[in-house]
Amino acid sequence: MKIRRIFDKRTWPLWLSFWLPLILMTGYFIYRHMAPFGSSSLLTVDMGQQYVDLFSYFRHTLLHDPSAFFYSFSKTIGGDMMGVWAYYLMSPFNLILLAFPGQSITVGIFIMTILKYGCAGLAFAWLLTKTRTQRGWLVPIFSTAYAMMGWMVANQLNLIWLDTTAILPLVILGLERLFKTGKIRWFAGWLTVMLIDNYYMGYMVILFSCLYWLYAATKYWQNFKTMLIQAAKFAWGGLLSVLLSAWLLLPTLYALLQSKAQYNVTKISWKFEYKPWKMLAKYVIGSFNFDQMPAGQPNVYIAWLAIIGFIVFFLSRQFKWSLKVSVGLITAFLLLSFCYGPLDLFWHADQFPVWYPYRFSFVFSFWVVWIAAQTLTEKLTIKLWQAVIALGLIAAGLITVALNLKHVSYVDAANLMITVGLAAISLVLLVLPKERRLWLYQVVALLLVATDMTINAVASLNNISYVSQAEFGQYTQALDTTVSGIQKQDHNFYRIGKTFTRTKDDPLQAAYNGADHFSSTFESIIPNFFGSIGQPDGDGVVTYSNGTLITDSLLDMQYFMDKTVPSAQADNNNYNSYIPVTSTKPDLQHYSKQINLSNSQATVYKNPYALGLGFGANDKILKLKVSKTTGDPVARQELLYQTLANRSTSALISAENFDQVVFQNVKKVVTLTGSVVNKQNLAKTGSIYFKFTPQTNDSYYITLGQNLTPSNASFYLNGKELKQYPTYRHTIAVNVATNSKGKTVTFGIQMKKTSLWLQNFTLYKLDNQQFAKSARKLQQSPWTITKHSSSKLTGTINIKQKHQVLMTTIPYSAGWHAKVDGKPVTTKKVIHTFVAVPLSQGKHKVTLTYRPPLLVPGLIASGIGIVGTLAWFSVKRRRKTD
Repeated sequence: MKIRRIFDKRTWPLWLSFWLPLILMTGYFIYRHMAPFGSSSLLTVDMGQQYVDLFSYFRHTLLHDPSAFFYSFSKTIGGDMMGVWAYYLMSPFNLILLAFPGQSITVGIFIMTILKYGCAGLAFAWLLTKTRTQRGWLVPIFSTAYAMMGWMVANQLNLIWLDTTAILPLVILGLERLFKTGKIRWFAGWLTVMLIDNYYMGYMVILFSCLYWLYAATKYWQNFKTMLIQAAKFAWGGLLSVLLSAWLLLPTLYALLQSKAQYNVTKISWKFEYKPWKMLAKYVIGSFNFDQMPAGQPNVYIAWLAIIGFIVFFLSRQFKWSLKVSVGLITAFLLLSFCYGPLDLFWHADQFPVWYPYRFSFVFSFWVVWIAAQTLTEKLTIKLWQAVIALGLIAAGLITVALNLKHVSYVDAANLMITVGLAAISLVLLVLPKERRLWLYQVVALLLVATDMTINAVASLNNISYVSQAEFGQYTQALDTTVSGIQKQDHNFYRIGKTFTRTKDDPLQAAYNGADHFSSTFESIIPNFFGSIGQPDGDGVVTYSNGTLITDSLLDMQYFMDKTVPSAQADNNNYNSYIPVTSTKPDLQHYSKQINLSNSQATVYKNPYALGLGFGANDKILKLKVSKTTGDPVARQELLYQTLANRSTSALISAENFDQVVFQNVKKVVTLTGSVVNKQNLAKTGSIYFKFTPQTNDSYYITLGQNLTPSNASFYLNGKELKQYPTYRHTIAVNVATNSKGKTVTFGIQMKKTSLWLQNFTLYKLDNQQFAKSARKLQQSPWTITKHSSSKLTGTINIKQKHQVLMTTIPYSAGWHAKVDGKPVTTKKVIHTFVAVPLSQGKHKVTLTYRPPLLVPGLIASGIGIVGTLAWFSVKRRRKTD
């Protein structure tokens, strides 16, 4: 009996709307051999380079370390996590991942992806049903067109955004109910869910809700007074949503002010971003490929049946002219937003997207399908004159694309012809009379839409390559095995470095304290600092691949993982090929190899010079002013380290000359650093070899300016390709020799272009003996951590001299609160980057606790919203009973 109720005549369209897109996409993924159905995975671009690691962190936090919800030392050298959760991890679908540990997490991602397709269809079907816009077979027709729209297919690799397609129809249903019943609870409730799920997409939903309110005000117009009341309720519903989600939004706002907000556009370009006709090409199936990810046109493909329905809306007499004007103006605004810079910037919250342009295009697809669903009646028939006009518009658009194929590389002639066929069949089906067997025509229409959307999905996704399950799984297993071995032996606080990298969020994936990170809510002080000390960095990204003895010591890199080199007898072909080396580090010879922690994939080293997370240091560091990124990174390292140790800065680093420079097909220059070298014969390879023979066993480093990247030249060390992380925007320091006394070292540069700027190209020697003395001095007063979690650290320290502070390498944030011997103490911000605590001479117990800034005001605001809402409902109930 219960089963019959679930699948009765009123609910079966909902279930079909859920299952049809889910099954269609599952079938395609099986065809592509996605895990668990084959050797591939859904990991590609950001899904493989960022999200999968964050999903692993999600599992670790919920199952093992709840305190990491607020702060994590796996986010580079430490960072606030509230912003990360708000942008990446608040989707309830993520709970599925709890059942998929380690490399099996790709199966969880597969399940999440297909469920989000299904839920998008179900939500749109719910909107159609509850507003009585459509019923029966027509419901899954439009819900499938919506759930499998081009935006969904193109952005399924951005899994964190897909919830929006399931929530948007429910927010719109809330607006419909607001106008029909005057109640705001549905609108406010689902908008709250949207803001908590993903505030970024929520911002776009709010903007679209404002546009939809204008449409609904026209649609349900009664009088001016009623409109003002509805406007007030709409505003109150939005405000209530913000209040209820303030516990998350306010800490996130603070995080954004420290990160993305610092990259906001300050100068607006009042121009079109491309020729608007190119948007027409997006209505050709398969109009998406890899090149469209970083820069392209909006992904707005939907079924041609819906497109025709949208056109017919303006030709239909059942809608009043004022409503047509309203729909036309909103449509024009959305289309203009796709190509006019200021409006595009407005939709993206004052920041042009880095990759994935026109992220708000899902609202346009929703809009077209929704209007079409209100236009095409139960008989699914249009008049001949309407069909003729629609045919003319469609033909004009597709002919324009055909005549300009060379300007839209993501469209080919075969797909264009298939599109013409789909549009023609859809138009004919709508024109045919259907007095008899109407249900059959509706089923045919559903099959047509399902075919249309499936062909587009296949044609689009076949252009994209994915990470194999083995590539991901083997690396993940190797990393997890090595890290867990270290953590089982050493339960203290420490950081771990490595010379290999799959992604910059490896520390989050394997739950260890590292130094790499990539996210959209990354505090700018860390990339600035990393760039200043010779590490690759960017907006929202750092990679600790170029550590020197100084930075390894300062940042408490107590352990290092290095790719295990096979023995002479081992087969070198594809040996551990799934572990990509991104760092050349001869300095590991100065660290002790941990035989019991090493394995066939990675060799572990322990750093005897690591200073710990905190240590006693000279208080001159409080007044030291260091430029953020400009200048010489090696000299900056020396200045920081020697200031902390209160030793002479001239005794640690010295610039060295090369013994010999050999130019091959390159015009000779006398001065190397800063020179521009040019090929002699442009048709041949140009190379320069820099040779020197160390007179000591000290460490040697070469600095490379941001112009000396792999895109401009190839680099070699002693005849072998230099292992180096490929992208950097500031000068980096490369370790080229150590323990090499009397051995000739050759650093080679092979030019890829006709000329090359030897920007900041300098050879440096580190006096290892003087460095060791400074390190031992700084190790005299360690902050011995006795208790630690992700957001609270307690330890003791013995300050043996006057004029010292507790220097930590915890990134500074207003969220860190210090207590010394049980009494609150104000923290200091050191060298634009770190937390320091002033201390007097003697023994102290120091506790640092992290509380996300604005969390308490956010909780208060949400509490007010909840209490106010409950009080309002209570008063209403009493009025009804009186």
